[in-house]
Amino acid sequence: MSEDGGAPADRERRTSSSSGVTADARVDRGMRRLLALRDERVAGGARQVGWKLGFGSPPARAALSLDEPLVGFLLDGGMLPDGATVPLEGWHNPMLEAEIAVHLGPDASIAGVSAAIELADLHPMPTDVEEILAGGIYTRHVVLGPVVPGRETSDGVVARIVVDGAEVAVTDDVSELVGELAGNVRSAAATLAAHGESLGDGQFLMSGSVFPPLPVRPGQRVEVSLEPLGRLGLTFAGPGTPPA
Repeated sequence: MSEDGGAPADRERRTSSSSGVTADARVDRGMRRLLALRDERVAGGARQVGWKLGFGSPPARAALSLDEPLVGFLLDGGMLPDGATVPLEGWHNPMLEAEIAVHLGPDASIAGVSAAIELADLHPMPTDVEEILAGGIYTRHVVLGPVVPGRETSDGVVARIVVDGAEVAVTDDVSELVGELAGNVRSAAATLAAHGESLGDGQFLMSGSVFPPLPVRPGQRVEVSLEPLGRLGLTFAGPGTPPA
């Protein structure tokens, strides 16, 4: 505990950085490192296709003493098609997240939404905000379903995850953990604006997992349903995994 009665992370969160960019020095430092990593990869030939929110659920924000979700970048090399087989060799702690992707129009407007999956390798464990950002917030891959143009909310969406034919999660309140889509867009736009960036027309924003992240392992077939937006599926492979 710190002398003022708060944990060190809380004290640092309340202290503005020297640049005055945000009230959270950890996020300020981490965003600079994250954007430098993005620039390095783009200079190497990658193309940025979108952004993501991470650690946006109330329990996740509380654990890291965050006021707003973290924001990361997404590149074209991480995109996978629906139905892909994903080799997990070399991964440490593979996780699957069922999400709604917000597809962006001019001035950070919502042009449509789609079902989406994010795959992350949650290693090392998330305890240091700056290091979480500096490493790209764990993202490995993203799968997008067809865009539902003109839709701006998650109202009426029912989410399910099925693993090897057995339903393991279901909810008809997809905003419980991640909030409303318009609020997610505003949060991401504000964080990026504070660091000289913006949500681009034609990009998409991954709005966060509607369930707690699901551990996955080789040999599994996972299907994500976000009806009426659509369904997506992935198969996971590893050394010695028999063909699907």
